Amino acid sequence: IYEEGSESLPEHPYLFETDVEICLIGGSCKSPLERFWNGSDIVYILQKARHNEESDSLEVSKTDDDIYASELLPKESSGPVSLSVRRAKQLISLYTMAHNPNMTHLKIHDLVVLPPLWIKCDASDPERTCWLGAEPLKAGKKITGITLHMVTYDGPTADKTHFANLEELKTEHKMRHHSSVVTTKGFAQYELIRAAAIEDTILESVSNIYVDLTWNTVNKILETPPLISAATLNITLEPGDPRSPVYQVYRELQFLLALADGLKTGVTEWPEPLESEPAVDVIQQFLTDLKKKLEGYCVSGNQSGTQKIKCDTAAVDSSITSAFTERGDLDFAEQLWCKMRSVSSYQELVECFTLIIKSLEHGEIQPWIHRGSSSLLSKLIQQSYHGKVEVVSLTGTTPIQMLLEIGLDKMKKDYVNFFIVKSRSCSLLQDYFISTSVDLQEQVHRVQKLHHMLEIMVSCTVLLQFKHENLFPLTQICMKYYKENPLNEKHVFQLPIRPALVTKFCQNDHPEIWKVEISSGHGPKEVKTTWQVSSNSPVDHMTSDSTGLFSDSTVNGSSEERQYFTTMARCSQVHF
Repeated sequence: IYEEGSESLPEHPYLFETDVEICLIGGSCKSPLERFWNGSDIVYILQKARHNEESDSLEVSKTDDDIYASELLPKESSGPVSLSVRRAKQLISLYTMAHNPNMTHLKIHDLVVLPPLWIKCDASDPERTCWLGAEPLKAGKKITGITLHMVTYDGPTADKTHFANLEELKTEHKMRHHSSVVTTKGFAQYELIRAAAIEDTILESVSNIYVDLTWNTVNKILETPPLISAATLNITLEPGDPRSPVYQVYRELQFLLALADGLKTGVTEWPEPLESEPAVDVIQQFLTDLKKKLEGYCVSGNQSGTQKIKCDTAAVDSSITSAFTERGDLDFAEQLWCKMRSVSSYQELVECFTLIIKSLEHGEIQPWIHRGSSSLLSKLIQQSYHGKVEVVSLTGTTPIQMLLEIGLDKMKKDYVNFFIVKSRSCSLLQDYFISTSVDLQEQVHRVQKLHHMLEIMVSCTVLLQFKHENLFPLTQICMKYYKENPLNEKHVFQLPIRPALVTKFCQNDHPEIWKVEISSGHGPKEVKTTWQVSSNSPVDHMTSDSTGLFSDSTVNGSSEERQYFTTMARCSQVHF
């Protein structure tokens, strides 16, 4: 299963003695052990063999850092995946003997240091053991012993007497490891997006913004992290929440994506019109107003019409402070984009562009446009300044491409305007995100990245009241990631912050995870004891009905006590 020095991992689990399934995971696969162990990147996971047709087609995911390896996820049809504690101890013994140089009767001539081994257990013993683990101790290339791990858990329960006493934990650690001095380290995780209120309501979302805090020297169980803690903001944000301040910008982007998809596939799904008035009538009136203005007439009501365009494109929920700065410099093509978002069919699109090109050919309008645009419509407008407009055949995908081009130009300027105003990230103007040297599909893909970044910045501005000192580095982190990676709306962006920024959440809310790590020794002789309380089960293979640790719930109108899980991770070392 494991080949020393090889970077590739087996795609399928292996069967051992008919009842044990062995998986080797690592790389981009999210480890099921991460909550209580942060050791080797590559690790063996052992579980009960599943005797069904699905087990032959299991594969390890190596591309998505947000999901577990598929073979580690129990399926409804596969039954329990946990081994008995007794069987797990037998397997740990075999693993230990395979590393012991004193086991000469095994005739192992060249000992290979195998990856750490972890076994899913069924908690059938009095301690409720859910994981047993083992990892080799090394001095250079020589194996000197084995570190044995045991993880036990309890819950869900509302009985707070299950909370451990910190001094008792420290005493137990000292006795187990014969240590005279121990150090403690605290960790707490708070969800911020659920705790942030807008207009006295709780904003709920499939997205997640939470903060991890770590600090040295813990004084009591569940203590509030001190201001000297190290804090890291973790942001996972999926666009499209109707309650987002920039939801209208998201809808505008969806129209752009529909055009791009239509250009690629030849089939365009037209969205529901934003206005009841047909787009052709809207464009005709717009051109008539421009013609009258050119002839010197004062058009009544034009100012309010322009203001309406600005409001539509600003896309800011009127119920909160504007986070997406309104642009007042929309040129002719950008105003056309805003009005033509009401187009509901290909034929209507052709009719709109026919009216526009006809007005340009006859010199009825002389609209202004921003410099730097490479769209076909911009070229026609520039030609109209000299009284000669080339003939454009409005057939096939040409009308869709023309509308897509002016939409891309407009939305790029909107995003750039936001990032310059809010985070002062002038580097955004450089090449990558607004480049026109790549094809239209790639330009659309990069605009999607800009929108994801926009949603992140707006959420942090509105929910966490972020200022420039935080928005600027966050913008740089997002830009760096998206210059090197494809769009990934499930990616977790991390930003180191000052704990003072989230103090109110830590004081007024309860943590999703709180744990203390007690350690002694140094280097390879370091040993740890970890006690943790959490809102959700930290053990994926142990099923239970949890309502969440620090969230009140009601049944038939009556309040229930809060539920929680506790987890204890201990280790011991055996030297050969």
